[in-house]
Amino acid sequence: MRAEQGFTLIEMIAGLVVFGVVLGIISTLMVPQSKQSFDPLWQTRATELSQSLFNEISAKAFDEQSDFVGGMVRCNELTASTCTPSADLGADTAETRATFDDVDDYHGLNLSNALIADAQGFTPLINGEAMYEGFTATVAVMYDDNLNGINDDDLNGDGILDSGTLIGNTKVITITITTPNLEQVSASFVRRNF
Repeated sequence: MRAEQGFTLIEMIAGLVVFGVVLGIISTLMVPQSKQSFDPLWQTRATELSQSLFNEISAKAFDEQSDFVGGMVRCNELTASTCTPSADLGADTAETRATFDDVDDYHGLNLSNALIADAQGFTPLINGEAMYEGFTATVAVMYDDNLNGINDDDLNGDGILDSGTLIGNTKVITITITTPNLEQVSASFVRRNF
């Protein structure tokens, strides 16, 4: 007589328990990896967006009081007007991004999601959706003649302008892009009055 072959009920339950434990371990390793797979894509898009804003801003004049066609007249010179005071950095009255003409007009620019567009208002699309959905872009401009990374009008280091009347010859423009996973990518560049 032949012995019957197969699994007992206890062997089946033990097998299911082991399979469940292995599946749980694999899933805890795979889920974070799938989330991280988007990180390089988002970092690349953040860098592209930052570079695009950099190109747009760096093409503008140093200041509203400067000559826009080649630096023949620079603000803060004896024969010219003074540059914009620190408290007045930002867009001029009735000015929109399409009409920004100097770098400090971008101070306080804050764009997010589908509102992230170029200066002409074109929103890049991928498969019919805004390319920068979930992203935020902010721009800050400050005077920093000594290039120490601190606003020259923030004498106390508390983030508040002390006089609001400071006028310098070096502006630091900082572009900060926040990705959908809340990672911040920042880039700064210097613009001198020349």
